[in-house]
Amino acid sequence: MVDRDPIPVTAIQPLLWSEPQVMGHLLPEFRCCEYLATMSLRSVSTRVTVSALTVVLAAAGAVACSSPSEPSDAAGRASIVIGAASEPDNLNPILGYAPNGASKIFDGLVDRDADLTLRPALAAALPKESADGLTWTVDLRPGVTFSDGSPVTAEDVVFTFQAVVDPKSQSPIAADFEALKSVRAVDADTVEFALAFPYQPWAQRLALGIVPKKALAGQDLATAAFNRKPIGTGPYTLVDWRAGDRMTLKANPSYHRGAPKVTDVTVVFAADDNVRAQRMAAGEFDAASLPPRLAKSYSGKAGYQVVINKSADYRGVGLPADLPITSTPETRRAVNLAIDRQAMVDTILAGTGVPAATPVSPALAQWYDQASTFAFDKAEANRLLDAAGWAKGSDGIRVKDGKRAELPILYPGNDTLRKDLAVAAASNISDVGIQARAESATFEQMLERRTTTAGLWGGGDPYDPDSAAYTLLHSRYADAGGYVNMTRYRDPAVDAALDAGRRAPDQAARKAAYNDFQKAYVADPGWAFLVFLDHAYVVRDGWTGSEPMVEPHDHGLIHGPWWNLEEWTPTT
Repeated sequence: MVDRDPIPVTAIQPLLWSEPQVMGHLLPEFRCCEYLATMSLRSVSTRVTVSALTVVLAAAGAVACSSPSEPSDAAGRASIVIGAASEPDNLNPILGYAPNGASKIFDGLVDRDADLTLRPALAAALPKESADGLTWTVDLRPGVTFSDGSPVTAEDVVFTFQAVVDPKSQSPIAADFEALKSVRAVDADTVEFALAFPYQPWAQRLALGIVPKKALAGQDLATAAFNRKPIGTGPYTLVDWRAGDRMTLKANPSYHRGAPKVTDVTVVFAADDNVRAQRMAAGEFDAASLPPRLAKSYSGKAGYQVVINKSADYRGVGLPADLPITSTPETRRAVNLAIDRQAMVDTILAGTGVPAATPVSPALAQWYDQASTFAFDKAEANRLLDAAGWAKGSDGIRVKDGKRAELPILYPGNDTLRKDLAVAAASNISDVGIQARAESATFEQMLERRTTTAGLWGGGDPYDPDSAAYTLLHSRYADAGGYVNMTRYRDPAVDAALDAGRRAPDQAARKAAYNDFQKAYVADPGWAFLVFLDHAYVVRDGWTGSEPMVEPHDHGLIHGPWWNLEEWTPTT
């Protein structure tokens, strides 16, 4: 699944093209002439970079921004203010909050260390798998309580997982738990999961945050007060949430791994990269996610650390199967071959990322097939389009059966990274006779038009190829709606490989299946995956304990240098 967060974190944006807006108030606009959008990617990048840095750094002295909380001073590093690009819709794991774990408010049965190795969390030990792979047993860690003081029991675990797969819940992550046949409490401290088929990555699914049954049983999950006033077992508890502004958390003194030394956390929501950069430069934040170029401007600056984390976070153009120019494998391959991904990495991402061809990231090294890529080959793209019967007209735009080759590419209007990628992709695609253009839209508009209009989407995780690809590309979800198989893509060979990988009895069989999947996919692509991003951050000095981690698409407070904030130690 993709883009569950309504405001995705961006990575790099030329500021002169933006229309900064935060909390409903339009900030002064910095724009250059319209013709820049039609210039080559490389020439635009050179012009914009210097100006962008000048604008943001100057803004630190020129723009006065109100702050909900001042950053920590030298004597008060027990508190931290984080500038985040995304704000969650809710804080309920059943409804998709932090489905891969790392929540500051909840624990799963397992979580991950810095190298993504699973470790017990609410579980006393790692889950035990039966010989046939159909039964998984988990013993709970004794003595753990929710933040309201009530004990965690097997019934809470059973309730959480049953609620996720219950159609009445309308959970956006239900498809990820398709393997679950049933779950039961063996006793107060033991849970048994029965699977419908052997599912090798089941333990990864157990990172889902556990909620207290008594707080949600019998309620309408969509409107439950719990969604904004959660009760969890995590290292922090929610104190206040002002929508569109900030969230404040306080250390949980009863946290089962020990009370955090960073006791007070303020998360300020600032969707616009320009605004976050200005407010970081003005000293309002202790840490923030920033575009790589702007983050790198802090390199060597006393009192700051620049953190660049690898990720499996892709940006890609969904190619609707119902749109004439992207309705066949040949034309979709042509679109992919027309795109210069390396130029996007070099310029738009400032080198902080890698080209993408499938949703399987190099971060999934065990499963990644290096041969399954798309070369930048305009000649072959033109040949494929010619062979498919799309002939160039007098204006250079291709036509077939009286229909022009048109490919509008929608991008979310507050995300300038996606704008830049959409503009670059449209320029490349136009070079082979397809009238492509980038258009601003809301996520709601993008979702509504997903089957007839291309969109610049994001997603991905570094945990398993099944979660990265299955619901995104399997034909069984082509008519499901929402954020699964948004392009209505269908390919029997891709389906067969994804099914084989999902149900494979061992790792060797899974490896073969996912190699087959990637090869089948590049022969008949449903998307034009563009790049995998690196995530960039700036953090003030004053703490130790942060460790790098390969990140998924969703981060905000969940992932970032602060993924293990509860383990940090103030140094001043």
